[in-house]
Amino acid sequence: MMCEQYQVSRSGFYAWQRRPASLRTQADTALCEHVREVHQFSHEAYGSPRIHAALKQQGIACGRHRIARLMRTMGIAGRASRLYWSNAGNHAFFQRHGNEKLGMDEPCTVNKLWVGDVTFIKTGNGWHYLAVVMDMFSRRIIGWALANHRKASLTCEALKMAISARKPDAGLWFHSDRGIEYAALEYQALLMQYGIKPSMNRPRQCTDNAHMESFFHSFKSEWIHGFRFKGGDDLKVAIKQYIEDFYNPVRLHSGIGYQSPMALEAAG
Repeated sequence: MMCEQYQVSRSGFYAWQRRPASLRTQADTALCEHVREVHQFSHEAYGSPRIHAALKQQGIACGRHRIARLMRTMGIAGRASRLYWSNAGNHAFFQRHGNEKLGMDEPCTVNKLWVGDVTFIKTGNGWHYLAVVMDMFSRRIIGWALANHRKASLTCEALKMAISARKPDAGLWFHSDRGIEYAALEYQALLMQYGIKPSMNRPRQCTDNAHMESFFHSFKSEWIHGFRFKGGDDLKVAIKQYIEDFYNPVRLHSGIGYQSPMALEAAG
């Protein structure tokens, strides 16, 4: 019946069924397995550009558009969500620090420019706040802290972790927004204690700290969005896994040539 509908002979149809898959199809099938492995290893976070870069690093030759086509065929995609929130800011407070980051050359080594910010995440027992410190040279997260409050003690804890890990020389710049948790006397005193020079966003210019905004977007879309956390303990485990097991040692960062932060530091 079907052969009659498509006007082909039965012998031709059975010959087509017995015909082995083409070399291209066989190669696509094998490549799909590599794509699936990288996708799953990335916590289903990677899209075609990073999967292509990861396979290239493994010595697997393939085109980026081919990877995108296979991912569509397989029905898989990177975890990306539009995550927007309002940040009221404190435009009138503590404006004695300007944006010294503007006009700076890109740092050519670690411990020249750090950036920090705070974001919030909802759990089963309320909102929790995550403070993070990033080294701008490698994009490596070198300090972080989680709490159910947004006070200066939170950002101080994250900064102390970074200082303990890196032991920077005096003269390091630290850039943040103008939130009270960074402008507070307690935090400013900690910067002064270690010879760290402060820099802050211009009023109403959240893009001045775009690298931290980008990190939080990646973190939430790749690791947090779509999951429920009972409380701070569960969330803390997820944050530790993302930063220490994935983001720093493994995640390919487009801004540093599709390397991981730790790989860039090791190469430098």
